Amino acid sequence: MNDDLIRQHDGHLTRLTLNRPAKANALSAPLIEALIDAVDYACTDGTRLLVLEGAGNHFCAGFDFTGYQELSEGDLALRFIRIETLLQTLHHAPFETLALAHGRIFGAGADLVAVCGVRIAAPATTFRMPGLRFGVVLGTRRLAHRVGADHARAILGESRTFGTDEALGINFITGIAEPSQWGEIVRHAQTHSEQLTTAAAAALHRQTTPDTRADDMNALARSVSTPGIKERIRIYRDNV
Repeated sequence: MNDDLIRQHDGHLTRLTLNRPAKANALSAPLIEALIDAVDYACTDGTRLLVLEGAGNHFCAGFDFTGYQELSEGDLALRFIRIETLLQTLHHAPFETLALAHGRIFGAGADLVAVCGVRIAAPATTFRMPGLRFGVVLGTRRLAHRVGADHARAILGESRTFGTDEALGINFITGIAEPSQWGEIVRHAQTHSEQLTTAAAAALHRQTTPDTRADDMNALARSVSTPGIKERIRIYRDNV
């Protein structure tokens, strides 16, 4: 059991709650592995809807940089590769996925939202995806497919913060709702997720989700294996 992730399963519904509120639910190595394991398991236990949410004030602050200077460049690269593995597993899961986002969301936390099929954000939520500032190419093709190439270039190239109105306008999220409304949204999504048979739902996901997994992983691996990633991260963090 990993206390950093709360796993709940009820019938065909699986809820995963990131539970590192003191770290804004940043993705530590144990949390990444717990999420991968949970999504993999959901593919075998009859899950029809997976809900992803975060405890505390923020959904997810992305990569956990705590102690990164003590890690080898290889260990850092592996952490990013495992994040990409998580994102691919979630994006290509054979069931409906629903992200409930709030607070200030950075980097891979924003990617976690973007890979889900239904993406709801609280009104004051903000997003920022700064990975290219330190040379990490993570999920760029998925984002371009989700919001369009021009919007993806602007979001990633400018590394700027954007709010829910813009996110909704470019299809980064699918809806804006107060947390008090999230229970009804989950119930509606659960009902919708059971309209098709398991096989038909899986087929629909396969046919409507472009499979760029190999290219995405190759691009990420090249970016994080370029020597100097620790120094690039240090320069970025010093200038934030």
